[in-house]
Amino acid sequence: MDEQQPGGLHIDSDWKAEAAREKERLASQESTETKAAPGEANFVELLNLLAMQAAIALGGYQGPGGERIAPNPAAAKHQIDLLGVLEDKTAGNLSDEEKKMLDGVIYELRMQYVQAVGGVPSPGGAPK
Repeated sequence: MDEQQPGGLHIDSDWKAEAAREKERLASQESTETKAAPGEANFVELLNLLAMQAAIALGGYQGPGGERIAPNPAAAKHQIDLLGVLEDKTAGNLSDEEKKMLDGVIYELRMQYVQAVGGVPSPGGAPK
């Protein structure tokens, strides 16, 4: 079934229906890749758990009473190393989005670790 639009534009209805089905299929695929059912364990949750533990060990958070949590570089390094193991063991098995997320988290935490132990000057300042 064809339609004639104002201005001489010719639109094939079958093409429009096919494009709509493809859009729905991609949206469905994307939502199942990135979202898990409530209570369902997934890769992103595991990544967040390890990253949060590393960030806490780097001294980036306060305790429940507002007290400062002292940095623990050894614990931070261990958590970052665990993320590296996860990267090695999942090579070739992650979606592009999961790979980007893992690579980004590892990079950021490694940079924060190096800065925390005094290896790199903080932006706009002298080494710690």
